[in-house]
Amino acid sequence: MPKHEAAIALVQRFIDVDVQQAAMALESIPEAQAAALLGHLPAASAASCLDHSRPDFAAALIQGLIPEPAATILTRMEPDHAADIVRALAEDGRSGVLAGLPLELSRRIGEMLTYPEGSAGRLMRTSVLSFHKDMTAGEVIARLRAKTTKRAHSYAYVVGPEHRLLGVLNMRDLLMAQPDQTLKTLMREVISVPAFAGREDLIYLAREKNYIFIPVVDAHGRLIGAVRSTEILESSETEATKEIQMMFGAGGEERALSPWGLKVARRLPWLHVNLATAFLAAAVVSLFQGLISRLAVLAVFLPIVAGQGGNAGVQSLSVVLRGLVMREVRPRDAARLISGEVLAGLVNGLIVGLVTALVAWLWRGNPSLGLVVGLAIVVNMVAAGLAGAAIPIAMKRWGLDPAQSSGIFVTTVTDVVGMFAFLGLAVIFEGWLH
Repeated sequence: MPKHEAAIALVQRFIDVDVQQAAMALESIPEAQAAALLGHLPAASAASCLDHSRPDFAAALIQGLIPEPAATILTRMEPDHAADIVRALAEDGRSGVLAGLPLELSRRIGEMLTYPEGSAGRLMRTSVLSFHKDMTAGEVIARLRAKTTKRAHSYAYVVGPEHRLLGVLNMRDLLMAQPDQTLKTLMREVISVPAFAGREDLIYLAREKNYIFIPVVDAHGRLIGAVRSTEILESSETEATKEIQMMFGAGGEERALSPWGLKVARRLPWLHVNLATAFLAAAVVSLFQGLISRLAVLAVFLPIVAGQGGNAGVQSLSVVLRGLVMREVRPRDAARLISGEVLAGLVNGLIVGLVTALVAWLWRGNPSLGLVVGLAIVVNMVAAGLAGAAIPIAMKRWGLDPAQSSGIFVTTVTDVVGMFAFLGLAVIFEGWLH
């Protein structure tokens, strides 16, 4: 056997023995070498290895094999992972691959590509275990024993005519049943979601129902797949990191080691927005320029008032965003949520304002200065609670992403309100501040 063929046979044997380690080894070598190796492997071995690889990495290798070898490999893969790989391909390569696939698989993958980001259809796995309601327990057990794949299943789905979802079958109930009992007498009620259901609905169901899988149905109630709860959580964690970045004006696609050009492109527009809001705050201060020149001590306390309001606003904003993502906040709860945040801001403001007033009094020996600083902090922290709750709720109601740089707008409100309240009160009490 030539050395080249011997090496390919060795790699193929590695894949057969431990496909997960083989996939990790493939990802550890340069893409050009990995693609060349993939092209020499039998289609079944290449498909098995790519089934355990990251979709973006697999897409980079498949890109060079379009159209014929790529279609042959993808045909032998799990349809869900094949769809993830096709989605990661460049637009021109994607159409070429789909054209080379069998008609049914091409239609199936094409349909999966139409589901929105974060939806049940995008996250679901289509290879689910299902049986007709009129089958008996004995028939189902015999069919399970005859299956070539020995993957363990905790339960299966029960379907009726046209594959419409009717219920769920617990494997323990199946094993304890009489052989002639039909599945419609053994099945339990199950809650499903439509394919276009969003991430928030999935998180809510995963938390409330404790399902391992959540079944997904089409518009006619037909079972088309299921979403694993762990994938919902992983997806929500990824989305949460994007929202945290977006809340402060960074790009949701950014990673720690993203190219500097991407970082600049994603951040620069929001830095300009932030610059504009900073000029707004500066304009407020400029209205009181004469007062500050007469009472320079006011400049010492301006950052304290603005900073306390900004921190309080971000605290409120983070709690409200979590409530929106986790579906803890419904539209009818908006007024109660906002009033609760305002009340919390008032109580926190009174306490923090009192402490700040005492420190200012003892530091500068002027009780009127302490009063002005303390009252300004109370006003600003109430505004922070109001802005931190109202801004994301308003954005959600208007159909906008509540995470999209809400932090910039909240801190703008607290800067402007805090500075105006502090300097405005200073004008009123100017005679006692000298």
